[in-house]
Amino acid sequence: MEDAESLPMLLLEANEYLQLFCQEQSLPESYLQERLAEITCDYRKSRIYWQTEQELAYGAKVAWRNSTRCIGRIFLESLRVRDLRHLTTAEEIFAALVEHIQLATNGGNIAPTISIFAPDLPRQPGIRIWNPQLIRYAGYLQPDGAIVGDPAQIELTEICQRLGWQGQGTQFDILPLIIQMPKQKPQWFELPKAVVLEVPIVHPEHDWFANLGLKWHALPAVSDWRLEIGGISYSCAPFSGWYMSAEIGSRNFGDVKRYNLLPAIAQRLGLNTQSKLSLWQDRALIELNHAVLHSFTICGVTIVDHHTASTQFMRHWQREAEAGRIVPADWGRIVPPISASTLEVFHQEMHDVCFKPNFFQLPQPWTTSMVSNTNLM
Repeated sequence: MEDAESLPMLLLEANEYLQLFCQEQSLPESYLQERLAEITCDYRKSRIYWQTEQELAYGAKVAWRNSTRCIGRIFLESLRVRDLRHLTTAEEIFAALVEHIQLATNGGNIAPTISIFAPDLPRQPGIRIWNPQLIRYAGYLQPDGAIVGDPAQIELTEICQRLGWQGQGTQFDILPLIIQMPKQKPQWFELPKAVVLEVPIVHPEHDWFANLGLKWHALPAVSDWRLEIGGISYSCAPFSGWYMSAEIGSRNFGDVKRYNLLPAIAQRLGLNTQSKLSLWQDRALIELNHAVLHSFTICGVTIVDHHTASTQFMRHWQREAEAGRIVPADWGRIVPPISASTLEVFHQEMHDVCFKPNFFQLPQPWTTSMVSNTNLM
């Protein structure tokens, strides 16, 4: 082989990953040398190489291990990796995404899952799912400036409508999936209602909570991140775990720029919303999170509270230290958005460094040169 200084970046990254893979999987030096020779040969022919199923699956788990924003990495060994690199059409990919939702939801007993589709080829865009998550609720901007649904999804909702989709105009319309194959126009597909498990939000002590008509989907499945393993990029690799309750209660429901439910809940609780001294936002936030946890629990859907998530992360931290590895972590993303100072993670110094394999957030496809925003049809 060529010396390291003259190798292309892709081969350097392949070499780095294969060394890690062989070391952590206790594979012999002969395997490493044979694979590097094969990869070099493939690269010279096509400027890319094909990873084995084992290299792909292990790389996905290491990418989760290196993901600086995730508090739930202790469960990385349970990740189910679906190798779907052979699929070539948007229709096939949509069917596989529906299956992903079904398998990962698992009747409420959520199973961490990643579906990996064909890798990006040199000098052309990869397969893209336009939705930030496989399941998201539409947001409708009204003529008077009011918003029905999720304000974070207004732009995507308008794009779906331009492509021909029409929702019911409710607070919780499930958006269709938009899939774009390389060098093709995007296509939209309606998710079957039966595959999306939703949890009605009720409160164990306040019966009026049910009258708010709230619900949330059971499965968080991120679909706008690129998976990179050994120099190979997979722009279509949606992955899912289970929710931490604060993601729904504090952020999706509580944020001012999302469903903004704290004023309505505080009013129902009889709190003084005119004075910050009443701590009405904090008190409403606690009850909202309590309702989310209670609702998922009585419906038999996996969820974790922020205290347990913090404890699990610190246990993962200890395990990694025992293995001689540091835990790369973005403190601002790891610390939950509620009761922060009561959690051990709040007091832990963290280092936000990038190790590979890893996940990298992709730009919104409609804001890139990948597609003209005026030529969707």
